[in-house]
Amino acid sequence: MRSFSGPIPQPRVDRWPLGQLAGLDWAILISSLLLSGIGLATIHSASSELAVDYLPRQALWVLVGTVVLVVLVSIDYNVLVDLSLPLYVLGCLLLLGVLWIGAIHGGARSWIGFGSVGFQPSELTKLATALLLARYLAGINARVLSFGQILATVAIVAVPMALISLQPDLGTAAMFVPMVAGMLLVGGVPIRIWVIAVVLFGLLAGGVWTFGMKDYQRERVRTFLEPASDPLGAGYQVRQSKIAVGSGQLAGRGYGQGTQSQLRFLPARHTDFVFAVLAEEWGFLGVLVTLGLYAVFIVNGARIAMRARDREGILLVVGLLSVITFHVLYNTAMVVGLVPITGIPLPFLSYGGSFTLLNFAATGLILGVDVRRYVNR
Repeated sequence: MRSFSGPIPQPRVDRWPLGQLAGLDWAILISSLLLSGIGLATIHSASSELAVDYLPRQALWVLVGTVVLVVLVSIDYNVLVDLSLPLYVLGCLLLLGVLWIGAIHGGARSWIGFGSVGFQPSELTKLATALLLARYLAGINARVLSFGQILATVAIVAVPMALISLQPDLGTAAMFVPMVAGMLLVGGVPIRIWVIAVVLFGLLAGGVWTFGMKDYQRERVRTFLEPASDPLGAGYQVRQSKIAVGSGQLAGRGYGQGTQSQLRFLPARHTDFVFAVLAEEWGFLGVLVTLGLYAVFIVNGARIAMRARDREGILLVVGLLSVITFHVLYNTAMVVGLVPITGIPLPFLSYGGSFTLLNFAATGLILGVDVRRYVNR
């Protein structure tokens, strides 16, 4: 019989590190709550002339999102990573189901309705995909990924992207690209693979333009290249957005005093173009404060990734942070006409229940990775 010497091994216990809350990255939590507060105020102003004031609804989603954040901080992210495959399958099944039973909003069948409440399965699938990618890439014991492992990673992302593109919602589908790119960068991809990826992306973009985009989507791109060609049609939205941003000047017109939003010139002003309302009412100073809060969130998120206790935590934070960062970059560039208009909202500011819950859930997972670096050391 085999004998043992020394102390008896103790079972692994993963305790909630209450004594380490002082070490939590409070900058991310505070910046996300401040951004949500700015979003609530801006949504209230933007919807004051609409039939529905969206402030109470968004306030409820922020409250629910805060609860979700606290719950996810309390749960060991490794447990969620272990559950990533069933969550991923569930998300893909919901995306498949929404093609038949989903409600149409904005030309896309991307919502599942429950009475007056709508739910976008694509947002849940973003989280599930990030968790599954973290599980898969963390399990590879190599500094550089093989070509087959890269293809497997891309395949994990390609399934939800294809299902979302069929809705069609190309803007949401495109948000999976920064996720997989960031996680592959951390996972270890040779430079030659990145060169091949750029070439393939160009070919794919040409194929999407020819076969995957509808006429109105192509028109958005043409309008981006030459907005003056259709100022009252496809170019109207970006033109009004640029007017709103420019008219804010240094200190803005004042809360609730923006002409583009209050006189209903600016479409989608409480969702995709909420940043234009903010810029018109609070000017360059308000924009500077808001972008500063985003910078605090992103920089501290990167620090959390660098000090995470394991590879799964690093990959998970990088994937989620890449999605949020790209949302911020694209939306702010969109409202000033630097990129084509698409349905990409602004994190924490834009109205929307599913997207708000995604932002808070991602923040909770990122903070959970930070807290767990103190556990079992």
